[in-house]
Amino acid sequence: MEPALKPSSVRNLLQRALLFIVSVFLLRFVYVITVYGGSCTASDYCLLSSQAEPLAVAGNARGSAASVSVVSAHVGLGSSATSALWTSREWRKVVEFYSAMLQDLVVEGFLSPAFKCLCVGSPSGYEVLALKEIGVSDAVGVARKRAPPLVVAGGDPLRLPFKNATFDFILVGQSLDHSKQPVDIAAEIERTLRPHGFLAVLTASAADAYSLQSLSQLFPGFINVRAREINYSDSPISLREVVFRKQEGANIVSSKSNSHTECPIHENKLQILQSAEPIIQDEPLKPWITLKRNIHNVKYLPSIADISFKQRYIYVDVGSRSYGSSIGSWFRKQYPKQNHTFMIYAIEADKAFHKEYATKKGVTLLPFAAWVRNETLTFEINNDPSKHDVEKGRGMGRIRPIGGSGSHVSTGSVSAIQGFDFAAWLKRTVTERDYAVMKMDVEGTEFDLIPRLFETESICLIDELFLECHYNRWQKCCPGQRSPKYKNTYGECLKLFTSLRNSGVLVHQWW
Repeated sequence: MEPALKPSSVRNLLQRALLFIVSVFLLRFVYVITVYGGSCTASDYCLLSSQAEPLAVAGNARGSAASVSVVSAHVGLGSSATSALWTSREWRKVVEFYSAMLQDLVVEGFLSPAFKCLCVGSPSGYEVLALKEIGVSDAVGVARKRAPPLVVAGGDPLRLPFKNATFDFILVGQSLDHSKQPVDIAAEIERTLRPHGFLAVLTASAADAYSLQSLSQLFPGFINVRAREINYSDSPISLREVVFRKQEGANIVSSKSNSHTECPIHENKLQILQSAEPIIQDEPLKPWITLKRNIHNVKYLPSIADISFKQRYIYVDVGSRSYGSSIGSWFRKQYPKQNHTFMIYAIEADKAFHKEYATKKGVTLLPFAAWVRNETLTFEINNDPSKHDVEKGRGMGRIRPIGGSGSHVSTGSVSAIQGFDFAAWLKRTVTERDYAVMKMDVEGTEFDLIPRLFETESICLIDELFLECHYNRWQKCCPGQRSPKYKNTYGECLKLFTSLRNSGVLVHQWW
């Protein structure tokens, strides 16, 4: 017969169970106080009565309580259910910030009390409450998580639960700043806004002409009617408010659209070019020193402007050689990406480097030669004594059409490879809504590829270009002698760089 439990053991078990239950309620209490500011409902396992008195608000407590009562009537709740939260000091500070901003929009004619309004990316509902307080009763917020009664439509911002042309006014907080898919959010905003409706975007970006143009490109069916800076009293971050108006008959542009008919030089490109490092005008006597040192003078585009609001971020390395030649050693380690993840394409015809790329994540290898059309080419490996950075003892490769002129000097092995129309591939792969960086080191073929990019207007898709121009430079090994590998002169390289910059392309002299 088993002995009965001692009274002390039973008492210890009861005490532990009671302690556990109390701990659960205390944790829930702390959670409710932290998240809801002291206000809760029966479903929150409240330890505070929902009938508690409103929190005192310094300065304008009476006016705040009155406005909350009016808003509560609009949304169908008694003031006691919301007063504790909606009149808290932090809430009032944020709501009053939005109220002042929205009242300015009313004065300027961009917003009306009769409008049907949507706030996109409004997890707490500050913006919705501010709209209701200034008399815009038909307003609702949308966020990933519902927060009734202000944010009643939850879900994916890439698929808003509203019909086409539903709203007269849409306010977007910093959703576009934080999203990895700003183009898709913009398409949904365009779909749900009525023709001639207004869109107000709040962003920490768009302070420079480049990023403002990128933001405007998200809404091709809109016109930019006003942009201004606004400051929140306790925040070190300056926000920018940009107001757009949707045009009649504006088409909803797919994020995969790749239409391109012209290459205009916008103000944003002009500002970038004015900040760029100057092109070296005089031919260097020691190019292996001068051009290499010039890399430290390069003004990267992301160090000049904000590169937000792009659909994708793409890096194309034409003539990539090995992974460590430029992708691993320079682009991934040194290029300022502003926390964006780049798709990387390595274009390399030399089979000696192909196997290495199979183990590199995030890099797509195109094992062909970039050329002006699709055709079979000859690929020649040259052993140039002036080239001091030959990787693993392998010479630099250059391509030539089969049966082409043999006036150049051949110093190595020749094999057949497949060339592809690089300009056509670029137009299929990159859109004007992408941010595209390209490095080109193709051993003289740039004098064929760059004109082709101009001819097809593919060059307009490149935001920043790092170009090594090959010419009959002075040789390090042999003072007073020029390299016999290339027929082009430094003057022709200078014309190539100048034409690119005159066309609005931020090009750098690469080594």
